[in-house]
Amino acid sequence: MPTYLDKILAAHREAARRGADNLPLLLAEAERLPPGRGFRAALQASPGPAVIAELKRRSPSKGPLAPDLVPGVLAKAYAEAGAACLSVLTDQQFFAGSADDLAEARAAVDLPVLRKDFTVCAADVCQARLMGADAVLLIVGALSASELAEFLALARRLGLDALVEVHDEAEAGAAIGAGADLIGVNQRDLVTFEVDAERAVRVGASLPAGVVRVAESGIRTNSDVRRLADAGFDAVLVGEALVTAPDPGAALAALRGAPGR
Repeated sequence: MPTYLDKILAAHREAARRGADNLPLLLAEAERLPPGRGFRAALQASPGPAVIAELKRRSPSKGPLAPDLVPGVLAKAYAEAGAACLSVLTDQQFFAGSADDLAEARAAVDLPVLRKDFTVCAADVCQARLMGADAVLLIVGALSASELAEFLALARRLGLDALVEVHDEAEAGAAIGAGADLIGVNQRDLVTFEVDAERAVRVGASLPAGVVRVAESGIRTNSDVRRLADAGFDAVLVGEALVTAPDPGAALAALRGAPGR
């Protein structure tokens, strides 16, 4: 029986096949743009554990989360509450996101923005840059070794940072082997979509010095953030716990351990 990941990747790879002829034009346009805002650098510069605050309308497993969110308004609330970076879902079919969401959020603040999507081809990397992203997501479990290396090199060529996402020690080894210097450990299993709250600590122990480490999924409290910081993580990426809160900005401040607004 197909999993969530199977369905999502199949849809994205089919779209990639349909648009393959556009790559030369996309590449030429993306190469003319200046470098991004420095996603990795912003995480490193953040005092204490950095928070990547996510704009997420829905989840394939949980359905609608914040279908009526206003990207510019939410981005400003996150910035005021101390987010170091933003993450914006741009997948429309499964997450109800869009390139317009990313553009609006980025225009509202000065923070670097990650295009959170399922990158499966070189055109996806180019499109991330063209829609205004400062970083692109590369999921090791969704790519071959050659694709990972190719897309990582292309991202750097276009002035993008690449958040390379892993789920276990083998994938972490593949990310390191490809030259990744910004690695996210996703505690959500992309097959079952269940969260294992100990995954980041286990997998993070296999990452070498010099890698900026990001923990993803299942992070809801300041205690979670402190535990991950103690395990060597530089940043956390949080979406659901923020967008479903009555006041996402206040929820972010509490997550960071900052005084209430």
